[in-house]
Amino acid sequence: MHRAPAVIVLAVLMAGCADVEGLKNEGDLGTVHAPLSLWKDIRPGPPEPDQKPGTAAVVPGLPKAAGLSMRGVNALGVVRADITSATAQDGGTGRLVDPRAVQRLALCTQAVDGGPDCPVRPAVLHDLTGNGREELITALDIDGRLSELRVYTVRDDGSIARILSRRAVLEGVEVAAEHLAVREPTSNPRYVAVSDYVWDPKAGIMNLSQLTLDDCPSLTGVPLSPGGQRCTR
Repeated sequence: MHRAPAVIVLAVLMAGCADVEGLKNEGDLGTVHAPLSLWKDIRPGPPEPDQKPGTAAVVPGLPKAAGLSMRGVNALGVVRADITSATAQDGGTGRLVDPRAVQRLALCTQAVDGGPDCPVRPAVLHDLTGNGREELITALDIDGRLSELRVYTVRDDGSIARILSRRAVLEGVEVAAEHLAVREPTSNPRYVAVSDYVWDPKAGIMNLSQLTLDDCPSLTGVPLSPGGQRCTR
């Protein structure tokens, strides 16, 4: 087979795109610039051991889970104990939990579901750790937009531990097998950010494994659906 000399191939590539009138030069494509680092001499201080939202923590003040199962656990009681403890730890700074969370919890009654004004979402049980035991997934809605997402597990000794805490605008939360995906809006209404969390047995938490963008245009002028999503699909 006859092959065109490399010089000819290179010349064609450099000439630009072809159309019915022949080859045309696209002109100057611009100069490539190295990225400019902003505030490179300023670094944040490291967080204190108890100031890391992603750190697993046993929720204090809770009884051991009978049969190592979340089935008989009072989900609202778990959230109350966790939010109260986190608020005390961060001193109202908002590092571990939104400062308004305790006030929002005050809207909940002593009913099992917290009553009609309770901002804690119905608990969902799903095995995220792969050990055959279900985790408790719930969220505390703060202001109609922001929410405090929480995931809890039962340890082998029966204690209940928080393995994920995330403050986010929950466009959607999805579970599949041992994955938990959090969908959040971005500054571009055509896309949502999808954070995929998976169980990390060494760290004992749900760790972020992948962050992607998903094409999900918003429906402008349409009220938020009962499911809490504005996506067109």
